[in-house]
Amino acid sequence: MVRIQRRKLLASCLCVTATVFLLVTLQVMVELGKYERKEFKSSSLQDGHTKMEEAPTHLNSFLKKEGLTFNRKRKWELDSYPIMLWWSPLTGETGRLGQCGADACFFTINRTYLHHHMTKAFLFYGTDFNIDSLPLPRKAHHDWALFHEESPKNNYKLFHKPVITLFNYTATFSRHSHLPLTTQYLESIEVLKSLRYLVPLQSKNKLRKRLAPLVYVQSDCDPPSDRDSYVRKLMTYIEVDSYGECLRNKDLPQQLKNPASMDADGFYRIIAQYKFILAFENAVCDDYITEKFWRPLKLGVVPVYYGSPSITDWLPSNKSAILVSEFSHPRELASYIRRLDSDDRLYEAYVEWKLKGEISNQRLLTALRERKWGVQDVNQDNYIDAFECMVCTKVWANIRLQEKGLPPKRWEAEDTHLSCPEPTVFAFSQLRTPPLSSLREMWISSFEQSKKEAQALSLLVFGKPGILQLSMNMKYIRTWQ
Repeated sequence: MVRIQRRKLLASCLCVTATVFLLVTLQVMVELGKYERKEFKSSSLQDGHTKMEEAPTHLNSFLKKEGLTFNRKRKWELDSYPIMLWWSPLTGETGRLGQCGADACFFTINRTYLHHHMTKAFLFYGTDFNIDSLPLPRKAHHDWALFHEESPKNNYKLFHKPVITLFNYTATFSRHSHLPLTTQYLESIEVLKSLRYLVPLQSKNKLRKRLAPLVYVQSDCDPPSDRDSYVRKLMTYIEVDSYGECLRNKDLPQQLKNPASMDADGFYRIIAQYKFILAFENAVCDDYITEKFWRPLKLGVVPVYYGSPSITDWLPSNKSAILVSEFSHPRELASYIRRLDSDDRLYEAYVEWKLKGEISNQRLLTALRERKWGVQDVNQDNYIDAFECMVCTKVWANIRLQEKGLPPKRWEAEDTHLSCPEPTVFAFSQLRTPPLSSLREMWISSFEQSKKEAQALSLLVFGKPGILQLSMNMKYIRTWQ
């Protein structure tokens, strides 16, 4: 009997020791994450420049859908509507009764509603999702919804299965998301077909006397995709006009140097003069396709694309872009571009779809036709409204099931809702001198650290109540009761 009691005591001690170790590890990773975020923010503002690529103007340009502003006179109405609490203060709305078809939900960023009995869902903006600031302990009737349209480099934790599967609903750039945002940078089919900025090939050939065949415009240098290493190598084989802060050898007019000018008419007309543009994403993820791809297609410039491995599923036609992945080395790509540059017939094959106004990709056509939101269109809901209403509608559907005595439907995110491989570097960039920058090295270590944070967070959310209580007492993480 004494032996058994000793074994039980030993097992209990080991359990407590393991728990403490887990919490200490989690806290260390939280602090590292905070430090890393500070380093990233400082790197984004180095030399006093704001990076062109990272200005989130597409979020700020949306007008919120009309709703009933909440006030004290209607406070009693809260008991009639499910509350959707934005844990990330993305919308800035302290209270709004939003209509979603036949349903209505109360949307707010006010965290005092955390324990309200009508609070049904927590909405998170991916970039602001931090493991040291979550509505824990999580209750069984609380749904979590993720909105993340940005680059994985903003928050790698979300791209690991233990974290993405914490959410019930998602709106991400993946086609597999509950609300796919894959075409978030494309206004319509009409802008792809438009010839407004198209410069005739004969004029482009004349402009070649003072312009390079290729143009590159980036000010977010050394991102996870290692694009600058590739472009740097490519420049040794073919001429490239590079604007922006990365590998710059040519200046934009003063009035176009502001990041907000990248959608200005003057900027479009400068880029439209080129035959080819290096359209390199800052990260390599399935369906992560930004304005770097769509902009040149709108302007009548052939994109030389590197980024989403699934890009062929979204091309307007089979021959509308040159894919870097099809060439084993920058030397081969340079040779191919020189060949097209010197042969009008071969070059025109890449813009024929635009000249004829023919888009043959049925997946692209269907996605644009069926999406429930618009881009820069005041006559349509924006994608934040669509995300809110998706969650609201699903919450109401479960409320009605429960009113009938039926179990609610459990929605769950899958790892395909955000799919990005570990950051890598091109083989030739590993051999170059000087070696990789500290920022480049940071992306790789950040990804590795995010794996551990993801696993620890999953254990914390789904772990035993005693683990959470102990963590509160020891003040290793912040939680809300």
